[in-house]
Amino acid sequence: MPKQIVITGGFDDLRSRHIRFLEESARLGSLTVLLWSDASLRRLTGAEPKFPEAERAYVLNAVRFVSRVELVERPADPDSLPEIPGPRPDCWVVEVAQDTSAKKSFCTAHRIGYQVIPDENLLGFPEAPPPALAANRKKVIATGCYDWFHSGHVRFFEEVSGYGDLYVVVGHDANVRQLKGAPHPMHSQDERRYLVGAIRFVAQALVSTGEGWLDAEPEIERLRPDIYAVNEDGDRGGKREFCTQHGIEYLVLKRAPAPGLPRRSSTELRGF
Repeated sequence: MPKQIVITGGFDDLRSRHIRFLEESARLGSLTVLLWSDASLRRLTGAEPKFPEAERAYVLNAVRFVSRVELVERPADPDSLPEIPGPRPDCWVVEVAQDTSAKKSFCTAHRIGYQVIPDENLLGFPEAPPPALAANRKKVIATGCYDWFHSGHVRFFEEVSGYGDLYVVVGHDANVRQLKGAPHPMHSQDERRYLVGAIRFVAQALVSTGEGWLDAEPEIERLRPDIYAVNEDGDRGGKREFCTQHGIEYLVLKRAPAPGLPRRSSTELRGF
């Protein structure tokens, strides 16, 4: 059986560094995230969490490196592990900034391994190998900027993946800047591709090589998808006409959050 790895934290605005930490931790075994509840975060930070616990858990559960998420309901002690259901943890993994002698002492007393991920291991945005997919599954393509990644994007990928194997083409930096103006994008094309590709509903994430609203045209020609999926906001730029001309099914989904979660937009979260 794989080692049982645990990490702890609030993950109150999941960014690429957090995903890199999840990925590196998951290399050691089956990864459980002990997620601090809203009450725990209030106690630890003295402030309201930016995102509610249900939304934070939803996004973490969608990350392909995470095996399970357990909510820590009681006020969290950042230097100890709570009792959780399931297998006993073999190792507690932390970042350098989270490393404390109290954590080490706790692990020693409870005969649990303890490992610190060096900061240099969290650099860069590795590209996943091409997926091995079933030949009889439809191919679905989706495109976008994904410059401030949030739960609404995850929900869109979740819904679209129900139609087939999902390939997401992220707009390259120069084209995003051309379409949206400066200071877009906030995050580089490699970082955005990495974040999108970390979601388990996405078979593969790529960076576009074309221009304009149809900047993914070269990728579409190569992948030959059966379906081009957009949400209501993305239904523009000649995509519908392009699909008609090329015999691709055009799918427009309602822009709706996962059940029980608030509606999110990148513009609102960025502040511009």
